This record gives sequence, structure tokens and C-alpha cells, in this order.
Amino acid sequence: MHLYVIHRRLEAIARIFALVGGVLLCLLAALVVTSIVGRVVFGRPIAGSFEIVAMGAAISVFLCLPYCHWQRGNVVVKLFFSDVEKRLTHWLDALASAFYGAIAIAFAWRMSAGLVDAIEYQDISVIIGLPLWFAYPVAIGSFLLLAASCAATAIGGFKVDSE
Repeated sequence: MHLYVIHRRLEAIARIFALVGGVLLCLLAALVVTSIVGRVVFGRPIAGSFEIVAMGAAISVFLCLPYCHWQRGNVVVKLFFSDVEKRLTHWLDALASAFYGAIAIAFAWRMSAGLVDAIEYQDISVIIGLPLWFAYPVAIGSFLLLAASCAATAIGGFKVDSE
């Protein structure tokens, strides 16, 4: 399959992940508002809303990471390389993408171990007893998509360098 097609498909999947993450974040904001209104008007907030928001925000961030990479939204230090030749800049960006992809693979691997432990020990949240393992598959999938996205951009960056 041509590299361009792979790039477009990975970017489309990353965009879908980010949209789901954005919708989730909006739902969490609505939950917070509803809980605050419930506290003020009825004297009762939504039980466990803090736990739901904490887990949901983490999931939302995980879902947005691959798209952030595609949009070059990660922090990039250009202070030292602003006057460097464009070919070298492409090569350094590709190298950084490869390194970031390796970190994403390591995170996915460790999150997999965390998932096994969370299921084995039946970890739950304190207030509402929400199983904590729910966030792990999303995080693992997001890190794997991030790693694939990093690999694609790294290969693309090295390819630009060779042209």
C-alpha cells in the first residue's frame, strides 16, 4: 500500500479519536455543570462525578494524542534549530517522531500490564465503585495509534530528506 494512503487512513482514524475525545470532554463539562446545579438547587451533587470526570478527562486526553501529533501540536523546541538547513530540520523532526513513537509503544506496553493488574485485583473507584480498567483499553489503543502515526511521519520525514 502506498505511504500516502497509509498516512491518510491513520490521520482519519486519529481525527475520529480526537472527535470522540472532544465529545467526551463536552459531556464531562455538562456533568460538572449538572452536579454543581444539583448541589446548589437541591443540596445534592451527582455522586461520584469527580471520579467520572477524572477518568473521562484522562480518556479524552489519550484519544486526542494521535491527532495532536498529526497536527504538529506537540511542543517542539525550535530555538536551537531555527537557522538550520531545511533538510536537517526534516531529519530532526523524523528522528523526534521515531523517538516519540518508541515512547508511545513503551506506554502501551506498560498500560497493558496495568490493565491486567486492574482486572486481576478488581480495582474500583472509592465513591461509586467504577471499575478502573475501563480507561486502559482506550489508552492502549490511543498509544498504539500514536506509535503508528509517529512511524508514518518519521518515515515521511526521512523520505523527504532522501529526495
